[in-house]
Amino acid sequence: MDKTDKAILAILQDDATLPVADIARRVGLSTTPCWRRIQKLEEDKVIRKRVAILDPKKINAGVTVFVSIKTNQHNDDWLRRFQDVIVKFSEVVGFYRMSGDIDYLLKVAVPDIAAYDAFYKRLVSEIDIENVSSAFAMDSIKDTTQLPLAYVKPEKG
Repeated sequence: MDKTDKAILAILQDDATLPVADIARRVGLSTTPCWRRIQKLEEDKVIRKRVAILDPKKINAGVTVFVSIKTNQHNDDWLRRFQDVIVKFSEVVGFYRMSGDIDYLLKVAVPDIAAYDAFYKRLVSEIDIENVSSAFAMDSIKDTTQLPLAYVKPEKG
């Protein structure tokens, strides 16, 4: 990946709806080579997909809850069951296996505390969990889908 690919990625992370001609102009290419680069980035799974980012408040999902989960079950069967349970919950917008004091961290989007309570009750009824702790985000100061591109290793040629 070279600096032109990084520039294309930066543009697409900001606005994936831009026409290829506009992207090409910004990175100093003609349309066809730019389109080929984008296709290659998609084939290589650097670009996993292009999506619309919604405003949580406008779709009544403006409360973000970070849910810390501890388990005393550290086996493959429980993990598979747990993953199967979690992916069914549309409220879970982030799901991470962690190091440190907690085993898993969920990022949950709901309209209010009552909806979170209903989510919590469904969660604990579906799988055995040792400890669940919730923290409600009071304000979103930075929440982005844009990954840093400064760490991209240049192609060796």
